[in-house]
Amino acid sequence: MTLPSTGHAEFRAVGVFRALQLGDLICAIPAIRALKRSHPANRISLIGLPWAEELVTRFPAYLDDFIPFPGWPGIGEREPDRSRAHEYEFQAAHRRFVLAVQMHGDGRASNGFVVATPAEAHAGFAPDEGSSVPGFLPYPRDRSEVERLLMLAEHLGATDLDARLEFPVSEAEHADATRALHAAGLPSGAPYVVVHAGGRGPDRRWSAEGFAAVADTLATAGHAIVLTGSEVDRSVNEKVRAQAEAPIVDLTGRTSIGTLAATVGGASLVVTNDSAPSHLAAALRVPSVVIFTGSDRARWAPSDRGLHRAVGDGRPDGGVATPPPTVREVLAAVPAMVA
Repeated sequence: MTLPSTGHAEFRAVGVFRALQLGDLICAIPAIRALKRSHPANRISLIGLPWAEELVTRFPAYLDDFIPFPGWPGIGEREPDRSRAHEYEFQAAHRRFVLAVQMHGDGRASNGFVVATPAEAHAGFAPDEGSSVPGFLPYPRDRSEVERLLMLAEHLGATDLDARLEFPVSEAEHADATRALHAAGLPSGAPYVVVHAGGRGPDRRWSAEGFAAVADTLATAGHAIVLTGSEVDRSVNEKVRAQAEAPIVDLTGRTSIGTLAATVGGASLVVTNDSAPSHLAAALRVPSVVIFTGSDRARWAPSDRGLHRAVGDGRPDGGVATPPPTVREVLAAVPAMVA
């Protein structure tokens, strides 16, 4: 299938559906970038969760527009809403999509939503190899998330298949992060390690005791410890603070997406669950140790094995979770990552 061309004069619209969280969107940027570069004049609309609208201004070279996902049966990220669905259909029809692309999983639930989106053509992944729906590829379970989305972009005619992650951070966000760190007790200019004990569910979080032990070891080696997380991570972070003997610079609930990225970007090392800071560290070229418990390491681990270390196998291909890594296993990955 070839992505429709713009010709010489008219803009043509493409809708990309990915109603997921920050790390998931970062992993989709290479494929979106490839689609945009294949036809620079085409306008790409991101169809996503409401928070993701800010990505249009953060990635203006690749994204031109945003439509909030209204919810759809079987897609757990947002409850369906009739009024939002009517508004979505109106907005999608108004844009006159030449193509609606599904970048939201294997398509078991999401293909229904994408095919219902007004567009001249539809594309994405299908959950089984026997699918013969035009434009839809069998879902490649043996690839990383970035690689499989690039396969879809290639299927649509893209040729610039650069797998590099990126996440622009403004000078104002760097300044805000510096002020937040100083206000939380980090001495000016002090090197620090980011520890992120939060995650999207209990099965994807390593133990607070383990993070506290790693923080203490790094602090003993001379590193300041910065604890990050949103308000939903507060109870976990309180456990880390209570069990760590080292002083903690706690930024829980104090960062926006941009200031979190700037905080990660200024770190000497990031120690994190498989969550957004892992993908931010990969995008910003910051060394990291990523701990896998309830997610698929092969799918989500950073590709640069020299700069990033993955510990634990997690839940391979959505199957049975493997035992979580020990503190010793996590600490064994750390010395090579920091001076």
